[in-house]
Amino acid sequence: MTPPKADPWTNRIAVETADPRPIWSQIEEGLRRMLASGSLVAGDNVPSVRELATDLRVNPATVSKAYQRLVGAGLLEVRRGDGTYVSAAPPAVRKSEQTRVIRQAAMNFASVAITHGADVSAARQALDAAWEELRNKEEGGRR
Repeated sequence: MTPPKADPWTNRIAVETADPRPIWSQIEEGLRRMLASGSLVAGDNVPSVRELATDLRVNPATVSKAYQRLVGAGLLEVRRGDGTYVSAAPPAVRKSEQTRVIRQAAMNFASVAITHGADVSAARQALDAAWEELRNKEEGGRR
């Protein structure tokens, strides 16, 4: 399965030069968001490093780093001579590792919320809204 040509990757992965996060991290997060929402599913082909770099107007090494991290996490797989695909099965993650990763992400989220003056209620509402948005995209995004 290939991504639809009518939906360019630049509309699916946002790269913001003003964002303090490294561009490779923004690309990785964009792909993770697409996986979580169901707009990318097992077996889907993702653009080559060169294609995505051209579409996003970034250095190919930047895209390569994002892809390498996603391959290392078991979310993407490289088929030599054929391309890069969404892994057929989600990676098996120990509960302790899942807890550690989610806790770190929660700490990042909480620090952003606090430094922007949000209280815990506003932060929970934002998390609930994001969760619902991803779940709704998953339900409507399956092909």
